[in-house]
Amino acid sequence: MIGFGEETEKEMRAENGFSFIDELPKKPKKRVGLKIAAFVFAFLLLFSVTVLISGDSSESWVGKIPFIGRIVGLVESSDKQVRGEDQDRINILLLGMGGQKHDGGYLTDTIILVSLKPSTKKISMLSIPRDLSVAVEGMGWQKINAINAFAESKKDGSGGEALSQALSDVLDIPIHYYIRVDFNGFVNIVDILGGVELEVENTLEDYHYPISGQEDNEDYYSRFEHLYIEKGWQKMDGTLALKYARSRYASGIEGSDFARARRQQKIIQAVKEKLLKTENFFKPTVISGLISELNESLSFNLKIWEAIKLWQMFKDVGDSDISNYVLDDRPNGLLVASRSEAGAYILTPRSGDFTEIKYLINNFFPKEEQLKAMESESQESAKVEIKNGTWINGLASQTAIDLENKNFDVLKVSNCSRRDFKDTVIYDLTYGGKNEALKYIRDFLQAEVYFDLPLWLIEDIKNEVNEGEERPDFLVILGERASKVGF
Repeated sequence: MIGFGEETEKEMRAENGFSFIDELPKKPKKRVGLKIAAFVFAFLLLFSVTVLISGDSSESWVGKIPFIGRIVGLVESSDKQVRGEDQDRINILLLGMGGQKHDGGYLTDTIILVSLKPSTKKISMLSIPRDLSVAVEGMGWQKINAINAFAESKKDGSGGEALSQALSDVLDIPIHYYIRVDFNGFVNIVDILGGVELEVENTLEDYHYPISGQEDNEDYYSRFEHLYIEKGWQKMDGTLALKYARSRYASGIEGSDFARARRQQKIIQAVKEKLLKTENFFKPTVISGLISELNESLSFNLKIWEAIKLWQMFKDVGDSDISNYVLDDRPNGLLVASRSEAGAYILTPRSGDFTEIKYLINNFFPKEEQLKAMESESQESAKVEIKNGTWINGLASQTAIDLENKNFDVLKVSNCSRRDFKDTVIYDLTYGGKNEALKYIRDFLQAEVYFDLPLWLIEDIKNEVNEGEERPDFLVILGERASKVGF
């Protein structure tokens, strides 16, 4: 690490006649080299992550900084591959935690699985709720957010690897890298940058935002504050930005997991934009402050060249190249709310195991033949309800994922009262009004088409339908042969 810093310093002097070292407070030479190496790595790492998340282009002043361009050039000339590149899929786990100064500071509040596909420059992000219950070797069933804390209690610095391994085992995929951020450091970074500006899409009102240090206050209501952030453009300091990102019990639509995940994305985008402003980057006080905070609050298992190569591979992704997913317990979600043996609130897979979730993750990126089929078909939009007419676990959810990938709007997924279907059946509730979509879904599912609902199904629908539910165009009941259809 020191050698890299000294080499970077030589290159900067040779090309520019100056270096950041000249602008920083004077310290022993060896320590300065370490600091510069840490900054180069932290900067590129942070820039890599924010580019991946925000989808911004690399066409900015950053790529024009000579010493960064030189480092990137060295990496580009190497044939070394980052982990997962040979399989055309790189999985990175992004983690956020409260840190040592918070009660339960090593519990991971934010867990996001980022999957990168080098060949197409596509990115998928899956937000995983902290209350998801998973089986962990040596620990039994645990909330996923406790794994990092448990590992850290046994060995300092082991939490990121432990959580990555646990998720890898549960989801049956390799997780190649992790990046873990301490929220205290996040607050300080935002303050060092002078705050961030962002547009609040909906007024956020949370009457139960926890006050740090008041978790055990005898007066229950003194444990919380009333968090109110008005709709519109707002400038936020680090503390308010963190509250905006972490609020879990906001009223209305901002109280959902989807809204919370979107707010976290917006905050990261705002921090990146402020960080990469030229005037901030060249302020010695800003640079030294960021180095100190990143050193204290960021942990990862990426090497310098890997961070640079990831940035280089995905620097030009756009918003349309990024897909966002959230695991939750909505009516069509893949999770259900439950209680542990100890009575704690947990989320568990709806199907009883992780089959549906694995299927979702394995189908983040449609196969080439699927993309060609989607491009060649001129398909009108259609609303679909899917019922599982078999005892095959997860069949309806897997089919829903495939149909959504083909631009169908899946309104509802449920089990059918009859579970003895051999063939898949489609009931056309448009009575021929959407023939193009009907032909597409019929051929795709290899199904039989009917226009009249049987009496038993009419009774089922009457008992199930809720006021305000949308009427589907097609009602699909899956049969056993659907499991053999090549999705």
